[in-house]
Amino acid sequence: MLARLFFFLQQVNIEEKIKNAPDKGYEIGVVIGTYLPFVLLALLAYLVYYKAKNRKDLDD
Repeated sequence: MLARLFFFLQQVNIEEKIKNAPDKGYEIGVVIGTYLPFVLLALLAYLVYYKAKNRKDLDD
């Protein structure tokens, strides 16, 4: 229930923002700002996985 509320509050209509963009620079900023958090989250997840996989203290 709470997750649905957060999802609903975080929905952003990217297509409408791009349609109403004043110039191309704004459009590029919207696209980068939309995808960058997901890319960073994926990189963070990979780093955590890689570090956990290669822990030396679990080899005993």
